Amino acid sequence: MIGFIGSVFSPWYAWTGRRDPTDHCCLNVVTSGANGRFTMTDRGRAALVQSRDRLQLGPSSMTWTGRELVIEVDEWGALPMVTPVRGRIILRPRAVTGTEVRLTADGAHLWRPFAPIADIEVDLTQGHRWRGHGYFDANFGTRALEDDFAFWTWGRYPLRDRTICFYDAELRDGRHFDLAVETDMTGTVRHCIAPPRTRFARNPWLVRRETRADPGTRPRARLSLLEAPFYSRALVETRIEGEPTIGMHEALDLGRFRSPLIKPMLAVRVPRRAGWS
Repeated sequence: MIGFIGSVFSPWYAWTGRRDPTDHCCLNVVTSGANGRFTMTDRGRAALVQSRDRLQLGPSSMTWTGRELVIEVDEWGALPMVTPVRGRIILRPRAVTGTEVRLTADGAHLWRPFAPIADIEVDLTQGHRWRGHGYFDANFGTRALEDDFAFWTWGRYPLRDRTICFYDAELRDGRHFDLAVETDMTGTVRHCIAPPRTRFARNPWLVRRETRADPGTRPRARLSLLEAPFYSRALVETRIEGEPTIGMHEALDLGRFRSPLIKPMLAVRVPRRAGWS
């Protein structure tokens, strides 16, 4: 689930020249399995209400209570499963970090891992009800992702007493950005040494995928969550410092995303609703 102000993957936002991020906000919710749904309605500025502890996106919202992030979901699935997706998600951080990372040298793109270790409760329609471990972060930017990046992968892997996040990016100017940070149960964030970057099977659209793995280990996708011609999200199994782990992984091909053919394809899955009352 992602809340957007300035929906970076919205074709409607791109077609306006990305002039007004507040006029293109949304709550993107993706569930998997036989009853999985995809919601990503591009909403106009009338749907956006912000305060210190609350983000309202039309009928849906995120509220920070001081101890919990409560997400109220009231959306509609995209084609071909146009049905309501409603319910509540509650995320309880084990600790909240103050870490901020520049993804580009000029700070045009920032990453904030607010709660790399958290507990989560999910109760949504279509039978998605479960408890487990969760994660909460945010990205901020003043330029389009495809203006600065050619390709990136990201992964978050829980270990016995900490969690590790990897950011590996190729910038359009040929430089690389490689980041490995670990967070313990107290919320302390440290740089760590990453094992080698290791490729594994491409997604069904042949998007390249790689993550970090101990030498001799070949990662593998255990569960596909979202696949597109320029994007892959999956649960990936790997081994880090001798410990097997299954974590969330994404691969994003910004070269493909820049293609003018992609935007009309996205418009089918990302409807535009400009008005709200």
